Amino acid sequence: MEQGVQERMEQLVEEINRHNYQYYTMDQPTISDKEYDVLYDELIKLEQESGIVLPHSPSRRVGGEILKGFEPHRHRSRLWSLDKAQDSEDLMAWNARVMKTVADYNTKNPDNPLPPPTYVVELKFDGLTLNLTYEDGQLVQAATRGNGVIGEGILENVRTIRSVPLSIPFDGIIEVQGEGIMNLSVLEAYNKTAAEPLKNARNAAAGALRNLNPKVTAERKLNAFFYNVGYADGVSFSSHQEMIGFLRDNHFNVNPYIKYFDTIEDVMAEMIEIVDKRKGLDYLIDGAVVKLTDMRTREVLGYTDKFPRWAVAFKFEAEETTTILQTVNWEVGRTGKITPVARVEPVELAGVTVQNCTLNNAGDIERKNLKFALGTRVFIRRSNDVIPEILGKADEEVGQEIEYPTACPACGTPLEQRGAHLFCNNKLSCRPQTVARIAHFASRDAMDIDTFSVMTAEQLYEACEVRDPADLYELTYDSLINLERFGDRKARKLLDAIDKSKTRDLAAFLYALGIPNTGKATTKMLADHYGDLDAVMQAAPEELVALPDVGGIVAESISGFFADPVVQDSIRRMREAGVKAEADKPAEVRTDSPFSGKTVVLTGTLSLMTRDEAAKKLEALGAKVSGSVSKKTDFVIAGESAGSKLAKARDLGVAVIEDEAEFVRMLGE
Repeated sequence: MEQGVQERMEQLVEEINRHNYQYYTMDQPTISDKEYDVLYDELIKLEQESGIVLPHSPSRRVGGEILKGFEPHRHRSRLWSLDKAQDSEDLMAWNARVMKTVADYNTKNPDNPLPPPTYVVELKFDGLTLNLTYEDGQLVQAATRGNGVIGEGILENVRTIRSVPLSIPFDGIIEVQGEGIMNLSVLEAYNKTAAEPLKNARNAAAGALRNLNPKVTAERKLNAFFYNVGYADGVSFSSHQEMIGFLRDNHFNVNPYIKYFDTIEDVMAEMIEIVDKRKGLDYLIDGAVVKLTDMRTREVLGYTDKFPRWAVAFKFEAEETTTILQTVNWEVGRTGKITPVARVEPVELAGVTVQNCTLNNAGDIERKNLKFALGTRVFIRRSNDVIPEILGKADEEVGQEIEYPTACPACGTPLEQRGAHLFCNNKLSCRPQTVARIAHFASRDAMDIDTFSVMTAEQLYEACEVRDPADLYELTYDSLINLERFGDRKARKLLDAIDKSKTRDLAAFLYALGIPNTGKATTKMLADHYGDLDAVMQAAPEELVALPDVGGIVAESISGFFADPVVQDSIRRMREAGVKAEADKPAEVRTDSPFSGKTVVLTGTLSLMTRDEAAKKLEALGAKVSGSVSKKTDFVIAGESAGSKLAKARDLGVAVIEDEAEFVRMLGE
C-alpha cells in the first residue's frame, strides 16, 4: 500500500473517530451529517481499494462476518457483584457497618486516620455489563461479566456501539467497566419497522451483544455508559471524582448523572428523587449505586466473598415483569374504537398490583405474536403511571387463541375495520361510547360543565335519554328534579353550569367535540388559524394538511368528522340553543421575550400554575405551544413526573427547563 494512501486513511480514521466522540459521547456535533458522510465514504473507498482496514477504523462498527462462538476471556481485575439494599433500613444498616469499620480503623491508627465517609450516587443501568481492554490506546478486547473472573469475548459486537471509543489517549494496558444498553427511543423506533418486535430494552441489548452475527448488533444501535476503571498500568486514583475525570479525559461516555453527598441522610433523600426522575429517562434503570468516594477507605473496607463492602445497590420497584395472560376483553371508547384489554394474573409491578394491561388493537396482538397466547407467560411493563402494556410472550409456549369480535360487544352493531382498529359506528345508541363522549364534552378542558362526571352522563343517558351533547342544552328543571341523588340545589347548579358553558371559546368547543386523532393542541391551532367555526367545518383535507403538525391522517379525520350529518345536526342544535363557540380575541403579543417566535412543549406537572395557564402565558409572549416534541421544538418545560416527551427532548438535544422558578423568571413574572 502506498505511503500516501495509508497516511490519508490514518487521517480519516482519526478525524471520523473525533467526530463520533463529539456526536455520540459529548452530544456536540462539529460537522453536518453530509460532511461526515463524505469523509466516511472516502475512507470506505480507500479500504476497499487497498484491502486494509486499520484496527480502530469506524468501518468496523457496521458488523463483520458471523462468529462461530464466543471465546472465554479472563478479566485482569475481578468484576464484583453488589450487595443490595431493598429499603431505607437496609441502606442505613450498610452505612452503620461502614461507620463502625472506619471508627475502629481510626482508633487503631490515630496518626493516619481515614476521612469521614462521603458518598457518590450513580444510576444502576439495566443492560449488560461490559469489560473493555485497551492496549497502546487501542480497543483489543470486550467481554461480558460472566462469573466475575471469566467472561465471554464479544469484541466484534461491542465495536458496533458508537459510544464505545475504538482508541483512547492512554497508551498503557487498561480495563474499563460499563453497561451496554438500548435507549427506549431507539427501541420504539426499531419496533415500528421490525418484522418481530423486541420485547424490552434490556433483553434487546443483552441479546444483541451475545448474538453471533455482529450485523444484528449494529442494527440495534446500542449505547454504553462507563463508570469504573478496573485496572490501569501505572495509574492510581485517590478518589472517585479523580477516576471519573480520567474516564472522561479518555473519551469514555460517562452518564451525566453523578452526585456526591456528605451524609447518608442526603443520599436517602436522593433515592426518592431518582425514583421520580426515572420516568423521564430514555433508558432503563433498576436502582441506584451508592459508593464511598475515598479510595483508601475502599481499600481498608475491602471485600466479602461476593461484594465490596464500600458499595451497595439500592433496588427500585420493578417496572417490567412477567405474568400469565388470562383473558382479553374488548371495550368501547368514546369514538367507537374497540380496544382489547388484557386481564393478567395479579402481579406486583412498580409498587402496585397489576391485573389489567393494554393491547392497543388487533394489529398490536399480531405484531407481538400474541394471537395464541392465552394462558401463557408474557412480559408486561408499567411506565409513566399509565395502564401497563404487554410487550410480548416470555417463552415459545402456544396458548389458546385470542378471538377478534365481529360485532360491538356493547350494542351488537357489526364492526368496521379501519386500518389496525375496529370501530362501532352506532354513535347514538351504543351506551359506552355515548356516555364517554358526553362526559368528555362536559370535562374541564372542554365545555367545563361544573359537577359533571361519568356517573352524571350514565344517569342522564338512562333517565333523560341524553344521546348527544346537544341533548344537554335541552334539559329542564322538571327533567332533573326527580332523578335519584338530584334535588333542587343540584338540578339548578347543573343547569346553571350548562348555561355558562355556552360562552366557552372555539378552541374549547372543538376539543369538546372529540374529533378523532386530535387533542387540545390541534384544536387550539384550528381555532387560532380559522377563527370561525364554519371555516373549520368547511376546511378541505388538502387545506388542513398544510397547517403545522397536521398530517394526512389528522386532516382526513377533521374533514370526515365535520362531513358526518349526525355531527352537523348536533352542532346546529347547539348553536340554536345559544352555544357561541367564538374564537378568543388574540391578546397583544410581546416580542421581547426569550420565548417569542419559539416552539415550546409543556410536560409533567407544574406546581406554580396549571399547564393551561402556562400555555396562555407563553402564547401571550409570542410562543407557539405544541403537544409533541420534534427537531423543530425550541424548549421543553418539564414539571414533575415528566415522561416520554422529556426523554425525547434529551435524545434530540432540545433545550429543557426543569427549574420552574427559572421558567417563571423567563416569563417575566
